[in-house]
Amino acid sequence: MKRKRLLWMFTGFIMLSILLTGCGTNKSNIKNTSVIELLNVSYDPTREFYAAYNELFREHWKETSGQDIKITQSHGGSGSQARSVIEGNEADVVTLALAHDVTAIEEAGLIESGWMGEFDLDSSPYTSTIVFLVRKGNEKNIKDWYDLIKDGVEVITPNPKTSGGACWNFLAAWAYFQEQDGGDETATKEYMKKLYQNVLVLDSGARGATNTFVENKQGDVLIAWENEAYLSMKEYPDAYEIITPSVSILAQPSVAVVDNNVKEHGTEEAAAAYLEYLYSDEAQRLAGENYYRPSNETILQEFSDQFDLEMNLVTIDDFGGWDAAYQTYFNDGAIFDQIYSE
Repeated sequence: MKRKRLLWMFTGFIMLSILLTGCGTNKSNIKNTSVIELLNVSYDPTREFYAAYNELFREHWKETSGQDIKITQSHGGSGSQARSVIEGNEADVVTLALAHDVTAIEEAGLIESGWMGEFDLDSSPYTSTIVFLVRKGNEKNIKDWYDLIKDGVEVITPNPKTSGGACWNFLAAWAYFQEQDGGDETATKEYMKKLYQNVLVLDSGARGATNTFVENKQGDVLIAWENEAYLSMKEYPDAYEIITPSVSILAQPSVAVVDNNVKEHGTEEAAAAYLEYLYSDEAQRLAGENYYRPSNETILQEFSDQFDLEMNLVTIDDFGGWDAAYQTYFNDGAIFDQIYSE
């Protein structure tokens, strides 16, 4: 692919430069020691993963290019983060919760068309899914989506208008209720209305929702990214339980180079390498260690004791892709607005 060809050309250029300068007497010119700076604008729950990944990539970039690199992270609700880039946040790369948010930046003219084909697996180097996090003992006996619409159950989930994770949550719940009613949209809307009537707090992002549930002790159940639920279990091993619903969704976060910005910054090669290296074995295992599902199927199997790989997962394709899903469910006046206003 284009990025890979660019990276091979760049690597070849670096190696040729090293060979040529090594023949001269000025040893100080062997490596370019200037510092490159990258800004990664990401969504809420990736903080811990990218803090670790940035260290891994710094070592890789130094070894392969001879340059030091400084990587800055920005986090928030995925939809809000996409808007911040459109409005002038000068990201070199975006690593967002869903493809629609990257497409919005493309439509603003900052990312070249065809970005989804720039990297492997539709530019989705890791995946996740949606689970429930409940307090130890599961007092409300929550086992599946239907239990979330019962009277007296307080639900925590973020807002689909600002959070990519919340969109995945909504679609997973919709798929479950559609399955119960044989595709009856009117009945499904009523179930979804009951679900959001039980939502105690509608935070702007996934990490905010986690903090509401875990730190502020509000609600009976958190509809959560799988990795967020595992992080909460890791931090408070005796306080929470993870419940796997009978139907969930394959959540595919997307990555892209912000072409206009990297051209202005002179960081095109580094930005492409930063995203390409997410597919390396080292980075894939790091993703698994941070509770993301590696896209590399062989490495994913190494985490079969950690993840339930037999989950019943629908995909965004079952909703016609993100353009169709947004038009039907999340645009102004679409189904979510109808349900929530009622």
